[in-house]
Amino acid sequence: MNNGIFIVGTGTDVGKTYIAGLLTRFLRQKGINAGYYKAALSGAIKENGRLIPGDAAFVCNMAQLDLDPQRLVSYVYETAVSPAFAAELEGNPPDLEKIVLDCTQVGRHYDFLVVEGSGGIYCPVRRGEVNIELTDIIHRLGFDTILVADAGLGTLNNIVLTLEYAKNRNIAVRGIILNRYDGDNFLHRDNKQTLEQDDFPPVLALVSQGGDLENICLALVLTN
Repeated sequence: MNNGIFIVGTGTDVGKTYIAGLLTRFLRQKGINAGYYKAALSGAIKENGRLIPGDAAFVCNMAQLDLDPQRLVSYVYETAVSPAFAAELEGNPPDLEKIVLDCTQVGRHYDFLVVEGSGGIYCPVRRGEVNIELTDIIHRLGFDTILVADAGLGTLNNIVLTLEYAKNRNIAVRGIILNRYDGDNFLHRDNKQTLEQDDFPPVLALVSQGGDLENICLALVLTN
């Protein structure tokens, strides 16, 4: 599969799910039949004895996807830790071949997939006799990546470390989205300017807190 993009983050809680929802909706509004997939989700809420994949439900609601959110996530855990640790606590360890198969099956319903990673780019998905990292999933699915980063203090360091790790793992990063960007904040503006002046992937979009995508170059990057 190569008709999609993989969303990675500089860490946990930088807004990957929100951006994934915006991207999926953005593409669908452009007339592209875009969908969503996530291999492993931790921190799910249990309702009536059933774990709810909240990230997938959020994206489905935002982008008006018609598939059951349960079909869009292969492994769902209640404990809010890495998928590998959650699987040790709860059982049902992830299987890479199942992830590839599930993603392929979801992809049959759509012309383009927005795939969301778990945590930061280094995230253990399975440990033990079989070890799986998030980068293994990225390689097997064959997607380039977009990096989501918080616009605030410390983001340049986090972006550099993530890009270097991605480079060492032969993962192509197509661009950066700065989330929770405030144009009136001098630090946010300086971070953006630094990224634009140095040898970084392009800043594709600036998303304010609870805001929307407005950068037209996203359409070109995502569909070419």
